Amino acid sequence: MQHSFIRRRAGVPSVRLALACGIAGWALASTQAMAQAPAAEEDMGAIVVTGTRPIAESEAAALEIQKNWDSLVTVAASDSVGRLPDQNIAQAASRLPGISVERDQGQARYINLRGAPKTWTTLSFDGINVVSPEGRDARFDSIPSAIAGKIIVSKAVTPDMPGETVAGNVNVITRSAFDYDGFHLAGKGGLGFAELGDKKEYEGALVVSDRFQTGIGEIGVLLSGSYYERNMVTDNFETDYERVSQDQRPGNATRFWAHEAENKLYRLTRKNWSVSGRVDWKPDEANSISLRSVYTIFTDDEARDNYRFDLDDRQSDLSNGSAACPTAVNTMPTTTGYADVCIGNTPQKGTIYGIDIRQRSTLRAFRQSIFTNTLAGDHEFADGWKLSWVGNYTESKDDRSIVGEATWDSPSTRTLRPTVAYDFSDPNLSRLTLYRTLQLASPTRYTAGAQVTAVDDFTKPLSGFTVLDAVDTTKAYTGRLVLARELEHATLKAGFQYDRRTKTADEQQITLNAAQAATVLPTDYNQFSIDQKFLGKIPMGYTFRYFDTDKMRAASEAARAAYAFAPNTGNNYRVREEVLAGFLMGTVHYDWGSVVGGVRVEHVKNHGFAIATVTPVSGPAVSTPETRESSQTLAFPSLHINYNIDDSKKLRFSFNSGAARADYDQMRPNFVVNDSDRVISGGNPDVKPERAYGVDTYFEWYVKPQGYLMVGLFYKHVEDVLYNQRRTYGLTDLNSGGIDRSDYGYSRITNGGSGRIYGMEAAAQFQLEPWTENLGLPSFMGGFGISANLTLNDSKVEKPAVEGIPARKVRLPGTSDFVYNIGGYYEKYGLSIRLQYQNRSKWLDTVSDTLADAGDTYWDSDDELDFSARYAITKNFEIYFDASNLLNHPGRRFSDPGSLLRASGVQAPDSSNQTIEWERFGRRYTGGIRFNF
Repeated sequence: MQHSFIRRRAGVPSVRLALACGIAGWALASTQAMAQAPAAEEDMGAIVVTGTRPIAESEAAALEIQKNWDSLVTVAASDSVGRLPDQNIAQAASRLPGISVERDQGQARYINLRGAPKTWTTLSFDGINVVSPEGRDARFDSIPSAIAGKIIVSKAVTPDMPGETVAGNVNVITRSAFDYDGFHLAGKGGLGFAELGDKKEYEGALVVSDRFQTGIGEIGVLLSGSYYERNMVTDNFETDYERVSQDQRPGNATRFWAHEAENKLYRLTRKNWSVSGRVDWKPDEANSISLRSVYTIFTDDEARDNYRFDLDDRQSDLSNGSAACPTAVNTMPTTTGYADVCIGNTPQKGTIYGIDIRQRSTLRAFRQSIFTNTLAGDHEFADGWKLSWVGNYTESKDDRSIVGEATWDSPSTRTLRPTVAYDFSDPNLSRLTLYRTLQLASPTRYTAGAQVTAVDDFTKPLSGFTVLDAVDTTKAYTGRLVLARELEHATLKAGFQYDRRTKTADEQQITLNAAQAATVLPTDYNQFSIDQKFLGKIPMGYTFRYFDTDKMRAASEAARAAYAFAPNTGNNYRVREEVLAGFLMGTVHYDWGSVVGGVRVEHVKNHGFAIATVTPVSGPAVSTPETRESSQTLAFPSLHINYNIDDSKKLRFSFNSGAARADYDQMRPNFVVNDSDRVISGGNPDVKPERAYGVDTYFEWYVKPQGYLMVGLFYKHVEDVLYNQRRTYGLTDLNSGGIDRSDYGYSRITNGGSGRIYGMEAAAQFQLEPWTENLGLPSFMGGFGISANLTLNDSKVEKPAVEGIPARKVRLPGTSDFVYNIGGYYEKYGLSIRLQYQNRSKWLDTVSDTLADAGDTYWDSDDELDFSARYAITKNFEIYFDASNLLNHPGRRFSDPGSLLRASGVQAPDSSNQTIEWERFGRRYTGGIRFNF
């Protein structure tokens, strides 16, 4: 097959020039990538990359791929992936139209395509779907952007894509030695710092490849590796709200009280590193075989000092009287003051006397890895027949282990506990002022004494110690065979695919009581801590001492040596999923464009094993093995029409369908009963997948000589929406030993009603270079360029009635009303500068079921401004500087009780929200050098 080519002219190339140079070849190597081939391959033409305009030229190459694709895609070219401080695939993809991200500790983690839930987005390496270490919630922060030759995001599903791809697929195309003319060596090295806490960052990457002519054909070998380390601290506070049953005074219907206020103070070291290798063999023009391996690791070493103030301690002291009472401030109450409007307290401000400090010192060592190995072949035969095959083995691991967690709790004597004055009136601040607690003459009356600024001056005896080993392992096998026939104006494909995925969760734990914990670590917290200045900037109202991580590790080793692990039977399970799929697909080319249509049929079989556990108030837990099998067959038709208005303008129409299945842990066949907490939880192997049927209409204008305009409309109908339900159990089948569990709280995944999501997106990319002469502008102005995109969404799904809360319409989780990116750049004379801003409006996080909750929860609007600069010193070396999170706006999660109250017929304000989590991470700066040979 004759591939379109890329010529290299004299000039000052970008260090990433060679990476961009592979784009044209990759545009046609889609059968190797096991992705859909673009139409009219022979007409793609030459893409010329001179090296003087790396951003503009790689964007143009990406647009060429996108233009000739037979379905709706958006592409991030290799140079665009590295042109901004994008350390992982989620952040790199978030620059593209229709893509928003959900962050953790300030880092992009999950991808929402066109506002759809994150579970609707699948992840692929070279066209093979990969199960994330976390499960069906594909985590993209564990994948370094350095491994990507380019990223192809498919927004309209075709029959050769798995049916679990609902909103779309993010396909990470790895590099090949055949992307380059011969020997290739490129890399970078840099360091930086995080402003908050003055912590260091390190990064490095290396790619080396070559091509060899042998007696059995040409062989290409490529090896690459990358490393990124980010040390940081986090400013954080969290507040948990609840309805209080004893609060019966007038106005109680709209009052939600903070039952716990806490600061989670993080010291973090996060690392991403990867190694990959690829060998491609082309014995002749008609045959190729490729062996590819990618190993990525994400580690999160987290030291967390967590001070939790248990405000609802002794809640039962509150009178449940319903008569009105004076609300003047009373500093000598007979209650602790929690939820007590009769002493002048409100949900926003007040004082609570003698409450418990529940302190947790936690050292975590999280580790996620993906090891994927692929053997693939493409073969052409006479009469237009083609055969493609793939075998893949992927092992994903999610290590959620806790090195050690020490717990420290206030004693029962109230005068040894703090009195806390709280002020939650500012949504961006949790003000807590601590005082000594003084007992008055009456044994039931207390008041505030002297203010205390150091929280560790309060007595907090050691109450327990825990060590957790928890590893989830997913082993996946994929086999795929595709037979294609090229006709004069059409291509017919038939394919078969078998996937077998087994996820095993293995948890075991050492749990020590106070006496046992005292044998492995000091009982006085001040002997377990270090005298270090607070690294954050949040005004907490008190000071504290960080725990000593070395002493925590020593305590963990001592506990492991002296005590035995016990399995967490309720959390251990094994779920196996087998998918046998076949598809028929045809692509017909006309003078005016193309039509792609077909159907995919999948037979899904699930087998689950778990252990049902009942933990009584006293006595040993009772465990019972449970197994369950289920199966179903689903069909996924799709149709795509691409109409060429002329050689620069296209109309795209599509119909597509998919099904999102519940996550593996949600399908485990067990329940866990806790009599102390009066709750039941578990999996639901009978839950149905949520089905989605979508249509898309898009207009694309590839402006000549260089530019892009796009506008599109999309709509998806959704059935059997998945959501986590919390309700009263209501059955008697778990009653035993004289214990009635029918009124316990019950939570599990279940299906809701139907709904829809629809919206529009628009995008534009322009460089001034082609028009400077006609506009009479000086030549240096040609270095300016701009890119912008906007997505508007609206979603509504039916949530069933639960326990007195009538059925109501809610958003789909993860859906923002709008998402937009806007950026400008300048590149000329070896200088390349780019500034990019992205913003998304608030989105739904969780759906509330009962009035006991404080309402649905949302993440507030999120934005980020990033800057990048590159300067080519020579044709082989450039220096770079990146600045991230320049605006340093906080992340804020809040609850909205108003919507739930109104659904229950209670008068509530149109806008009411209470901050339940707030965090800030600081700006980050990195610089270094890149090289390319």
